[in-house]
Amino acid sequence: MCIQLNYGGMKMEDNYNFKDVLLQFDFKDEVDSVKPFGLGHINDTFVVNCIEQNGALVRYILQRINTNIFKTPENLMGNIKHVTTYLKEKIVARGGNPDRETLNLIKTFDGNVFYKNLSGDYWRSYKFIEGAQTYQVVENLKHFYNAGKAIGNFELLLKDYPADELFETIPDFHNTKKRYDAFVDAVNRDVMNRAKEVQAEIDFVLARGSEVSVLVDLLEEGKLPIRVTHNDTKFNNIMIDDITGEGICIIDLDTIMPGLSLYDFGDSIRSGANPAEEDEVDLSKVSMSLELFEHFTKGFLEGTNNLLTALELEYLPFSAVLITLECGMRFLSDHLNGDVYYKIHRENHNLDRARTQFKMVEDIEGKFEEMKGIVKKYQDCTEREENYF
Repeated sequence: MCIQLNYGGMKMEDNYNFKDVLLQFDFKDEVDSVKPFGLGHINDTFVVNCIEQNGALVRYILQRINTNIFKTPENLMGNIKHVTTYLKEKIVARGGNPDRETLNLIKTFDGNVFYKNLSGDYWRSYKFIEGAQTYQVVENLKHFYNAGKAIGNFELLLKDYPADELFETIPDFHNTKKRYDAFVDAVNRDVMNRAKEVQAEIDFVLARGSEVSVLVDLLEEGKLPIRVTHNDTKFNNIMIDDITGEGICIIDLDTIMPGLSLYDFGDSIRSGANPAEEDEVDLSKVSMSLELFEHFTKGFLEGTNNLLTALELEYLPFSAVLITLECGMRFLSDHLNGDVYYKIHRENHNLDRARTQFKMVEDIEGKFEEMKGIVKKYQDCTEREENYF
């Protein structure tokens, strides 16, 4: 492959040797340019623009895995390889399009699904899914309904996948009890001397300390089933088809591992049922929309198609409280620890994110009974309401 790169004015970091990286992947077309892509907090993501012989544009996603977060990237990539292979088989069997309905890894010329360069960086590439996009906030009620259906169907497709064969890429990722302990430790250590400035936020979390172990305890007691779950079901991890508005593909599979379906539901509500941005500084704009909650819940229960147990259904509203609180704890912990986990783009960015989550928690708590009523309304979703919209 002859690579003549156009970086489009992008300032490259010294350790981004794109020519070396791009030469490793089996792209079928001529590479023209590489540009930053997306708004992810963790990995470094780029779009690779290639030109076919007939002049047509073909795009790929290229990512550098953040090994500060994902300590065992080879195991992580093993998870993604095996799960996407399994999903393709399921999608083909039901007459779907595996090129659009799941991620497709681009292999290296030596047959691997990642490349480790001399600097120790791990790189991977995916086919770019055209004709679809992600959204930071919900702009269309149907999109959120379809996102719920897509996530529910994702869990349904993987219901028979052996969860114990998946590597835990971030141990105790949603172990809210341990997340709480880590938060308390960050408060006590106060390495950046910031605790005195955020005492109200600290007190907010401490007041809810008795709630953090509820789902963990039920799991340990064998009352909730372990499933293959995504574990990071932010609304912007669902690709929405530009024409149909369907949720066609779940992306960002770094945290696919054994977990609770409740974690996926709760994180979806946390991120999608808030009409404001995740880092909104004007907290008057932040709330948990019951209308959005209802749309997502209906879609999710249709997608899971009676997969969930009675206890899982009962705890769906609580999961939204818990995962929103967990996320707020993580943002505030990172603020106290010196912003070492999440990328920040301004001063106190993680604090702003934490405050948004805590405002959501308060709002969800105030609407809890109404949320329970909505779940009950849609528990039996075997009959679809075609005139819902």
